[in-house]
Amino acid sequence: MLKKRIIPCLDIKDGKTVKGIQFEDLRIAGDPVELAKKYVKDGADELVFLDITATLENRKTLIQLVEKLSSEINIPFTIGGGISSVEDVEALLKAGADKVSINSAAVRRPELVRELAQQFGNQCVVVAIDTKNINREDYVFINGGKIQTELKTLDWVKTVTDLGAGEILLTSMDFDGTKNGFDIRMLQNVAGVCQLPVIASGGAGKMEDFTEVFTQTKVTGALAASIFHFNEVNISDLKRHLKQNKLAIR
Repeated sequence: MLKKRIIPCLDIKDGKTVKGIQFEDLRIAGDPVELAKKYVKDGADELVFLDITATLENRKTLIQLVEKLSSEINIPFTIGGGISSVEDVEALLKAGADKVSINSAAVRRPELVRELAQQFGNQCVVVAIDTKNINREDYVFINGGKIQTELKTLDWVKTVTDLGAGEILLTSMDFDGTKNGFDIRMLQNVAGVCQLPVIASGGAGKMEDFTEVFTQTKVTGALAASIFHFNEVNISDLKRHLKQNKLAIR
C-alpha cells in the first residue's frame, strides 16, 4: 500500500503565492520560495506550484522560479500552468521540476498526455482536473475554472488514464477554499474508474478532514493551501495526528 502524502499547494500569480475561495477573491499568502522552504522544514512530502493565470493570460510558467526552487528545496515538486507542449515540459524538467501538471492543454489536445508519457515517462505526468457539479452531473472546467467543457469528469479520468497519465490531481471547485472537508463523493467515484494515484484537492479545513479523506477514499495524497499558508494547521502536527489514527504516512 502506498503511504499517504501531505502536499501543500502554492498558487502563483505575478510571482506571489495567492489563495481564494472557489477560484475567486484571491489574497496574497507570501513568497513562494520562502513558503516552500518552510514546508520542507515542517515535513511536507511534496509540493505543487500552479501558475494560476498562465493559461488565462497565454504565457508560460516562469522557468526562473523552478530553477530557484530546485536549488532551495530537496523534496519532489510539481509545476503547472500554461504548459502546452513537449518543449515546455522539457524546459521545466531541465530547470529542476520533478513532475509537470497539465490541465487545459490536455483537454484541448488529449494526445499531449500520451506524448509526454512516452517522452519523459508517466511518473512525471500529472493531469490536473478541475471539476464542478452542475445539475447533478460532474463536469470538467478549464482556463483556471473559468470555462465549463462538455466533458464529464469520470469520462475524462478514464480517458487520461488510458492515454498514459501517471497521476491525477483532482480539485473540487465546489469545495475549494470552503474548509468544509474534501469532496468525498467525487473522490470515491474517481477511485471506481481509475487505478492511478489520486491527489485530493479542495476543501481541507482541519486535521480531521485529512483523516476522513484517507480512510473513506483511496486517494494517496491530500493537498491543501490556505490552512498551511495562514498557519491554521501545522504539517508536523497533522502527520502526528494521522499516525495516531493508524494511517501509514510518509
